[in-house]
Amino acid sequence: MKKLVFFAFIFFLFFFTFPNIGVSEQSNSDSEYDVEVIPDEAIRLRILANSDSEEDQELKRVVRDQVNEEITEWVAHITDIDEARELIESRIPKIEAIIEDTLQEENADNDFDVEYGSNVSFPMKLYGPYLYPAGEYEAVLITIGEGQGENWWCVLFPPLCFLDFESGTSVAAEETDETEEEEAEEAEVKFFLFEWFDWS
Repeated sequence: MKKLVFFAFIFFLFFFTFPNIGVSEQSNSDSEYDVEVIPDEAIRLRILANSDSEEDQELKRVVRDQVNEEITEWVAHITDIDEARELIESRIPKIEAIIEDTLQEENADNDFDVEYGSNVSFPMKLYGPYLYPAGEYEAVLITIGEGQGENWWCVLFPPLCFLDFESGTSVAAEETDETEEEEAEEAEVKFFLFEWFDWS
């Protein structure tokens, strides 16, 4: 009789507790992050490093500083997206020259590629409480060497390059960690309850 009562207690405990966990998870996933909306008429800059080695990442940052400083000056007083597009597109050779000079100054023999288009792929990024969705966006894409390293990106127009999006974290990775922690806690609860049941 004692075990029957305890079994009923366990049933109600699971029934009323775990469904609520599912609801709270959904609620948290919807409200935990604010989606930061970048204007539709925006031009981004994305730089892909050759690899994740410290040397390649540092080279990426040097290229970033040189290119970003130059382009920011070009568009500083522009308010029209078409004017910004025309200016940036016409100065792609100038961007290539800046990168080439920078690589020579850094004694780096990497190849590089510069593209400007409306379908440059960007990963999802979390910057502080703001979520930047993955997608294809208009951008200047600079690929150094193999382009297999961590990327850096910002918004050239309207100027938002004061935000260092490189320091953002992967939302998918954060959710995986949280899920693993929750599953571990859930397993501990179940283990304790069944251990108690066997003891009873």
